[in-house]
Amino acid sequence: MAPGVCYGASDVDLADDLLDCAPRLRKVLPAQLPLFSSPLRRCRRLAEALHEAPSYDARLREMDFGQWELRSWAKIPRTELDAWAAAPLSYAPPGGESVGALQARVTAFLGERGWPDGADFGVVTHAGVMKILAAQLQGLAAESWFQLSFGYGELTLLEAPEPRK
Repeated sequence: MAPGVCYGASDVDLADDLLDCAPRLRKVLPAQLPLFSSPLRRCRRLAEALHEAPSYDARLREMDFGQWELRSWAKIPRTELDAWAAAPLSYAPPGGESVGALQARVTAFLGERGWPDGADFGVVTHAGVMKILAAQLQGLAAESWFQLSFGYGELTLLEAPEPRK
């Protein structure tokens, strides 16, 4: 994908060189650890390189940017970007979803996994989803988690806090 292009829910492929991280990641992932993945190709290809039978969950897809998908960020109307920046949790790009909607589906995924008391699992997913997973697990407010950054092919260990007694 060319730099500066908005894509989230678009099913673009993974850059082949990013699969180079699979052997390194496989070495640190427990073999029997359940692995969940976004069904989008760029995650699915890596998940299949890491695990014999990954489970795909649409709730782990990146945010749907609607009419912004596959457009240059520079070509998206400034008024729309400003509206999004002013209310990122509630503003949805035309034909897309809000960050709040993304947060709701990722939170539902975590709830189904029994968070925070469920068994360990791995995910292969997108930066936006990772920000929400980290925020939920660490109890971060939105103004904090928007600043989080996750790189391609990066392994991040997120731990749920100890349950309160």
